[in-house]
Amino acid sequence: MNFFLETLIGGLLAGTLYSLVAIGFVLIYKASGVFNFAQGTMLLFAALTFVSLREQGLSFALALLLTVLVMIVGALLIERLVLRPLVNRSQITLFMATLGLSFIIEGLAQGLMGAQVRALDLGIEDVPLFVGEIMISQFDLIAAGVSALTVAVLALLFNKTRIGVALRAVADDTRAALSLGINLNRIWQIVWAVAGVVGLVAGLLWGARQGVQFSLSLVVLKALPVLIIGGFTSIGGAIVGGLIVGAAENLAEAYIGPLIGGGITPWFAYFLALIFLYIRPSGLFGDRIIERV
Repeated sequence: MNFFLETLIGGLLAGTLYSLVAIGFVLIYKASGVFNFAQGTMLLFAALTFVSLREQGLSFALALLLTVLVMIVGALLIERLVLRPLVNRSQITLFMATLGLSFIIEGLAQGLMGAQVRALDLGIEDVPLFVGEIMISQFDLIAAGVSALTVAVLALLFNKTRIGVALRAVADDTRAALSLGINLNRIWQIVWAVAGVVGLVAGLLWGARQGVQFSLSLVVLKALPVLIIGGFTSIGGAIVGGLIVGAAENLAEAYIGPLIGGGITPWFAYFLALIFLYIRPSGLFGDRIIERV
């Protein structure tokens, strides 16, 4: 039972990091209907920027502040120069634009900051903590706390402020929101800026966990099953989907892996996502699309 609980808790804590990446997708998708494939490279660029500033001798706080500013300015430029000119284009056009953007950001990051692997030290030691006889990773526990705090701040922003009300209006009915005088371009700017900051938080946590390297951008692929399971339009769904994926991966690797020779973690999340596509295509909390003919 102790082994089961350790495996389950470790998976749930890891799942919060998956959720954090997925939330960046949900924010942009809810506001503009764009699946932002560049979210992974935004995460990478944030981590690389922070590490590079730290290597220049800047303090942790100053490097973090400057990185936040860089991500906000970058997100605003993306919205203004890439997405706004493509308003009213097809979904596949917008998706291909973000796909191309991801390669541009990756190339820009490599040209400005190099391609070598960097260690990212957040001052969090990865040491075991014991709750009774159950061992928990200190890093995973703190990372989960940071993720939960980020989600709480987002919940307050989008549920208790005028900006949040406007965002929900745009997500529910864009034309009706425009008729009420809501500035759609301003909403998109805010959402892209917030998604950039969320990418920064996720990039720092993932970078500290596995090093800042260009494979970090591939974490975007692990967010896809989370979105399919939780729903593309729900922040709560992204959280639940991340927890499900993290826990299921750990339990499957621990109990099914030995029976088939291991190697379950890389593909099990996609297996779960495929099952959900059959039984609930919109995800647990996603909006069902109803087309009237």
